[in-house]
Amino acid sequence: MKINALLISALLVSVAIAVWGIVDPQGLGEMSSSIVAIQFESRGWFIMLEASALLLLAIYLAFSKYGTIRLGPEGSEPEFSTPAWIAMLFAAGMGVGLLFYGASEPLTHFSVIREFLPESEAASLAIFVTYLNWGFHAWAIYGVVALIIAYFAFRREQSLLLSAPLLDVYGSKAWTRALAWIFDFLSVVAIAVGLAGSLAMGVFQIQTGLAGVLGLDPSAQLTAAIFVVMCVSFLIPLRRDLGEGMSKLSNMAMGIAIGLLVYLLLAGPTSFAMNTIVSGIGRYTFAVLPAGFSTTEFFNDTISTWFQDWTLNYMIWWLAWSPFVGIFIARISRGRTIREFLIGVIVAPTLFSMFWFGVIGGIGVYNVLDGSGDLLAVNNESLDATTFALLKEFPLSYVTQIATITAAFLFVVTSVVSAGFTLAMIGTGGDENPSPPVRTIWGAVLGALGLAMIFVGDVGLVRSIIALSAIAFVFIVPILVVCLLKSLSKEVDR
Repeated sequence: MKINALLISALLVSVAIAVWGIVDPQGLGEMSSSIVAIQFESRGWFIMLEASALLLLAIYLAFSKYGTIRLGPEGSEPEFSTPAWIAMLFAAGMGVGLLFYGASEPLTHFSVIREFLPESEAASLAIFVTYLNWGFHAWAIYGVVALIIAYFAFRREQSLLLSAPLLDVYGSKAWTRALAWIFDFLSVVAIAVGLAGSLAMGVFQIQTGLAGVLGLDPSAQLTAAIFVVMCVSFLIPLRRDLGEGMSKLSNMAMGIAIGLLVYLLLAGPTSFAMNTIVSGIGRYTFAVLPAGFSTTEFFNDTISTWFQDWTLNYMIWWLAWSPFVGIFIARISRGRTIREFLIGVIVAPTLFSMFWFGVIGGIGVYNVLDGSGDLLAVNNESLDATTFALLKEFPLSYVTQIATITAAFLFVVTSVVSAGFTLAMIGTGGDENPSPPVRTIWGAVLGALGLAMIFVGDVGLVRSIIALSAIAFVFIVPILVVCLLKSLSKEVDR
C-alpha cells in the first residue's frame, strides 16, 4: 500500500465531512445550500457558458484533424468491446439518476411551467428541459475531462491524475507541483462527496420501492438494512479485478433497465410515448445550443429558483462527477481514437437518456394530462416514490418494481465500485491497478459519506452539498482544456 500526503489528507477531509454529516446533517446541508445559492447568483452565467463551450469543443475535436489521434500508441486496440464499454461508462455516469428522476423530473418541471403556459406547451417544454439537463452538455463535460485524462495518460505516458496535464505541459516547477497537488486533492473530495450523494438517493429509492412491495412503512430499520447490504455488495467487487467486477454488474443493470423500458413502451400509451420522443428529439436538436447559453435574468424569482435548483445544479453536478467519471472512462478507453471516444461518450448515452425520459417521463406527463392518475400529487410529496407509483399503473407491477429496485441497487454498486477504484488510483499517485486494501478503505469512506447524506435526508440539500464540493472545478477544467489544446497542437505540428 502506497502511503502519501495526498492519500492521508484526502482521507482525513472525507472522514471529517462524513462525521459532520452524521453529527449535524442539517447544519451541513444548510451551510452548503446558502454558499451554493450565492455562487449561482453571481456565477450562474459562467457555469452555463463553460458547459456550452465544452460541448462546442467536443464537436470541434471529434471532427477536426485531431480526431484520428489514438489514445495510446499507434496500433493499440481497445481493452473492452464497444457494447461493454458503453454499458460501463453509462452505468458509472448516470444509471442511478435515471432511475430516480425518470418520471419525477419531467413532472417537477411541468408543475412549474404550467403556471405560466398552457398544459400542452408546459408538457413539451418539461421534456425539453429534462433533455437539456441530461443530454449533450452533461456528457460533453464528462467526455472532455475524460479525454484530457486519457490523452495525457496513454498518449503522453503520464499518470491517470487530474494533475498530469499541468505537469506535462508546464513542467515540474514549484508552482505547478503545488497547483497539481491541489487539483488532485479537490478531485478526491468532489468524487467522494458526489458519489455519496448518489448512494444516498439510491438508498432512498430502494427503501421506498421495497417498502411498497413488502407492504411496509418506510423506517430507519429498513434504511439501515438496505444500507448495510449495499455496503457489503460494493466492498466485494472492490477487492476484485475491475473488468471482472464492473463489466458484469453494469451489463446486468443495463439489461434490466432496457427490459423495463421496452415493457413500459409496449404496455403503456405507445403512440404518445413515441410522439414524445420524436418531437422531443426534434426540439432538442434545433434548440440545444441556444438553450445552453440561457440564463434567467429577466424572469421572476419562481423561474430563477427553478433554473438554479435544476439546470445550474445539474451542470455543477456533472462537473462534480467529472473527475470520477473522467478518470474511470479514461481507464477503460485506452486504444480508441479521439473521434471514436467523443462520439461514443457523448452521443450513445444521450440518445439512451432521451429514450428513457421520453418513455417514462412521457408516460408520467400523459398520466397527468389524461387525468387518469395522481402521479403529480405523489411527485410533489416524494420524488423517490414517483417511479414506483407509475409502475403500479401497469400490469405485472410487482415484477417491474422488483426489477427497478434491482437495477437501482446494481447501478449504485457499480458507481461505488468505479469511484472506489478511481479514488484509490488518485490516492496512490495514479496507479492503474491500486491494491485491494486501498480500494477497500475508500469503499468504507464512501459508505460513511453516504450514511451522512442519508442523515441529511433532503434530496435538495444533498444536491447542494455535491454542488459545493465541485465549485472549484468550474475554474480547474478550463485550465486542463488549455493544457490539452497546447499539447495536441504541438503533436500535430511536429
